[in-house]
Amino acid sequence: MKKRLGDIATYVNGYAFKPSDRGTKGLPIIRIQDLTGNSYDLGYYSGNYPEKIEINDGDILISWSGSLGIYIWNRGKALLNQHIFKVVFDKGDVNKQYFVFAVQYKLQEMMDKTHGATMKHIVKKDFDNTLIPFPALETQRKIANILSKVNVIISARKKQIKMLDELIKARFIEMFGDPIINPMGWSVSELSTYIQFLTSGSRGWAKYFANTGEYFITIKNVKNCRITLEDVQHVVPPNNAEAKRTRVQEGDLLISITADLGRTGVVSKEIADYGGYINQHLTCIRLDQSAVRPLYVAYYMESDAGKRQFQAKNQSAVKAGLNFNSINSLRIMVPPVELQDAFIRFVAHVDKSKVAVQKALDKTQVLFDSLMQKYFG
Repeated sequence: MKKRLGDIATYVNGYAFKPSDRGTKGLPIIRIQDLTGNSYDLGYYSGNYPEKIEINDGDILISWSGSLGIYIWNRGKALLNQHIFKVVFDKGDVNKQYFVFAVQYKLQEMMDKTHGATMKHIVKKDFDNTLIPFPALETQRKIANILSKVNVIISARKKQIKMLDELIKARFIEMFGDPIINPMGWSVSELSTYIQFLTSGSRGWAKYFANTGEYFITIKNVKNCRITLEDVQHVVPPNNAEAKRTRVQEGDLLISITADLGRTGVVSKEIADYGGYINQHLTCIRLDQSAVRPLYVAYYMESDAGKRQFQAKNQSAVKAGLNFNSINSLRIMVPPVELQDAFIRFVAHVDKSKVAVQKALDKTQVLFDSLMQKYFG
């Protein structure tokens, strides 16, 4: 048996708080970005409010505009902003966790029904008419229990990977000292001292996009000192000077220069040999590797000392951005290359462990996806 979402529960939309309503005291106002983890600017409200927009631990929330998603709230009493539904199960018995998994599976179907040129959203009618399998309550509990156990394993694997990343950061501090205060007294120089080549990426390459071809690396592929090829765009590049300029080489340091400033990654031999190009939101830096190793510089730039510099050099409070002068004037602590190499060997050792954990995570994710298809497809 299947049921419409509209027949399972009532969906209470949040309140349209004004910017002037956001203060520093009272209950937190929860927006979509506060659910996705993309916000660092939590606002509070201390006035009167409709009881229906209050949320508490265990409440199920569904963002229906901009970024579709379903969440179990667990951060205490708060107030719900517009574009988010609070799910009220007042139309019959339903297992909450089963409901969450079912809606999670249906999100792509909902995405296909979204409207709007600037902010995609699903209209209430289409949302209510979305069908999910709806077996007996005991069957719902069994399915939710199975999926929850697999989900716990996935979460544990992700936590392992995060802890390994934290281990590398801790090792950086142990070997080089806190880069903000430089307690070991390493020499400090402008990055320009070691830059042999500096460029930004190409604009307007959509006409070269293809299903296969070389890599077109964008800001989403660069983070945490690495370049990920998940969801990478492929291109068949033109044979011109711009393509030659923006083609990456092994050891190139990539840094994001718009939006989320200071994300870094180092081009591997595999990427360079396959062929890769960068878009306009990245800068490509070729360093004098006799003095500084690119991976060391990447970790330095993603440390608190690097992040502070990016924030200070941000050209605009409205739209983040860095120019070449800003990049050249970044200051960097320069320990001996032998110590940099020792750190890089440690990173390589930890990365081997991460590969093993990632493989286990991938297998578990495949199992989870197949179960979701079995129960909700």
